[in-house]
Amino acid sequence: MAVRDPLVPPVLVDHLTAHQPGVPLHAEEIAGHRFARPDLLREALTHRSAVSGKPLSRGRTAPSTGAGSNERLEFIGDRVLGLLIAEWLAERFPDEQEGKLGPRLAALVSQPALAAIAERIGLPAVLSVAAGESRAGVRKLATVLADATEALIGALYLDGGLVPARAFVRKAWDETMRTQAAPPKDAKTGLQEWLLGRGQKLPDYELVSREGPPHDPVFVIAVAAGGQRGEGRAGSKRMAERLAAEDLLNKLGVGTTT
Repeated sequence: MAVRDPLVPPVLVDHLTAHQPGVPLHAEEIAGHRFARPDLLREALTHRSAVSGKPLSRGRTAPSTGAGSNERLEFIGDRVLGLLIAEWLAERFPDEQEGKLGPRLAALVSQPALAAIAERIGLPAVLSVAAGESRAGVRKLATVLADATEALIGALYLDGGLVPARAFVRKAWDETMRTQAAPPKDAKTGLQEWLLGRGQKLPDYELVSREGPPHDPVFVIAVAAGGQRGEGRAGSKRMAERLAAEDLLNKLGVGTTT
C-alpha cells in the first residue's frame, strides 16, 4: 500500500534574506531553513578536527572523541534520512515490496550518493575543519561529506521537526530519485553473480592499506577477477569493498546500476 503524505508538497526556500549570526554565510540558504537555534546548524557543519583541544564551557577542553563536532547530529540525521527516503519510496513505487524497496533505499542513502549531493548543494564550502585538515583536502573526502549531510538533516529535524527535514531531502535528492528507474544492484552482488555465471570462484577482497589518522581512516581495498583488478578507497572497509567491486565491474565491461 502506498503511503500518502498528508502535507502539502514541501518547497525549499531558495534564498533567506536574513543571516543568523554565528553560522557560515550561505549555510541557511543551503539548508533552506531559518534556524531558531543556529547553534545546531553550526554544530552540523563542524568537523571533529575543528573542535579537538578547544575550550568548552566551565574551563573544560574538547577531547579527541569528537565532542562539539557534528557526529551526534550525524547519528540522528542518519535515522531521519532513512525514514524520509523510505516514506518517499513507498509513495513513488506503491506496487513494489521490501525486496525491491530495500536496495533502492540503500543506494539513495549510501556514502557515494550522500557525498555527491553534498557537492551538488555546495556543502564543502561551509564546513568548518582544522587548518591542517583543510590543506590535506578533508573537505573532498566522501566520508566527511556524507557525515555532514546527515548531520545537517539531524539539525533540521531537531530545530523544526520532520517538515524542514523532509523539504531539504526532497529537493536535494530529487534528481537522484528521478534517475533511479530500476531497483539498483549492489556492486558486490553484481560481481558475485557475474563470476558464478561463468563458473568462477567468489572473489577475495584484499586490504591494501589503511591511511589517515585513527579518527578519520581511509581504507584501500583491492579485488581481482577475469584478469582485471579493481580498487576502492573509502572511510570504511565495507564501502571500500563496494567501490573496488564497482571499479572491477567497469574494467570488465559489465558496469553497475548504482
